[in-house]
Amino acid sequence: MASLVSEGAAALLSKGAFHHHHQHQYSRKMKTPSVSQRFRASSTSPSTDTPTSNSSTAILQASADKVRLGASDVEVTKVGIGAWSWGDTFYWNNGSWNDRNIEDARAAFNASVDVGINFFDTAEVYGSQIMGVGGESERLLGRFVKERNRLDSKGIAIATKFAALPWRLGRGSLICALKESLKRLDLSSVDLYQLHWPGLWGNEGYIDGLADAVEQGLVKAVGVSNYNEQRLRSAYAQLKKRGIPLASNQVNYSLIYRLPEKNGVKKACDELGVTLIAYSPIGQGVLSGKYTPKNPPSGPRGRIYNKEYLTKATPLLQALREIAQQHGKTPLQVSLNWLMAQENVVPIPGAKTAAQAKEFAGALGWTLTSSEVDELRRLASKLDPITGFPAESF
Repeated sequence: MASLVSEGAAALLSKGAFHHHHQHQYSRKMKTPSVSQRFRASSTSPSTDTPTSNSSTAILQASADKVRLGASDVEVTKVGIGAWSWGDTFYWNNGSWNDRNIEDARAAFNASVDVGINFFDTAEVYGSQIMGVGGESERLLGRFVKERNRLDSKGIAIATKFAALPWRLGRGSLICALKESLKRLDLSSVDLYQLHWPGLWGNEGYIDGLADAVEQGLVKAVGVSNYNEQRLRSAYAQLKKRGIPLASNQVNYSLIYRLPEKNGVKKACDELGVTLIAYSPIGQGVLSGKYTPKNPPSGPRGRIYNKEYLTKATPLLQALREIAQQHGKTPLQVSLNWLMAQENVVPIPGAKTAAQAKEFAGALGWTLTSSEVDELRRLASKLDPITGFPAESF
């Protein structure tokens, strides 16, 4: 079984711990009672979007293709943008981060907003610092939002995450970390605050901290990440006692990594009304079709998606190309659309350039046929499983 350095593990390594998106006035306090009251009544209202198939109307597609995160008030586009690579010099960007990279990231952010994508996900451990909390991704995102605010930032939804580091104890540590994230983002609140991974201990305190953050108006919604089914249900129940919905669980999920379907996480999310946010939704670039056995990815990804793996993946990648041609799309857009076809899933691919952000928007406004969805699953099932972040399994 191949070994995957998942987003959680790689991000932790790059920040020195373990191996590992808003209808919002930035100074306005959230309205907690409406969320709590609706949650207690369990009256979630699913979206009834009617997408358009015209590829020239990307903004209209993204605007129409929106969903609420769980039973919260936060509404996001069905595709978001992950900012894991922004400021990173360990796993991404070939070990360097310079002014050109910053300009590319800024262009990716602006292009995303221009085409109607409103959901951006970052974390305090994303950035170039080797030990501890980097935070560079948060700083960059905050800067881009502030710059955009001079023009139009209405509707931008920001999500970030708390790092459950062993020396962080109790609910107070989460609130302190959140306030530091808000400083880096230059915001008074965020739309979604998530536990990046389950802690080695003290998780009950962290969950209480999430509820405290909602009640203090620091966040509009809360979620978890890399939580297995048991931990997910426990977090959901604990928050419910406080009258606060668990909005999301962010996990590694793609056509070539479907552990959430096998370990009960996807089923539990659907049952509880918790949105599954999918990181690495295009297999860290593999499902885009740009890598081949003769041209594997560089760096740590090349050790995972090597020549042997890409050779075995050839039939799947060929099918992605053929289906993409039939729809006038790209393999990457087909891969994202496949995830959305699973329902209750919001993929957040990472965008390093404006061109990538625009391509992601092309996954909205159309749907694969059921036979195409099934055929892609059948071909993907022939590949050897890839293991993900260990927290998903304990």
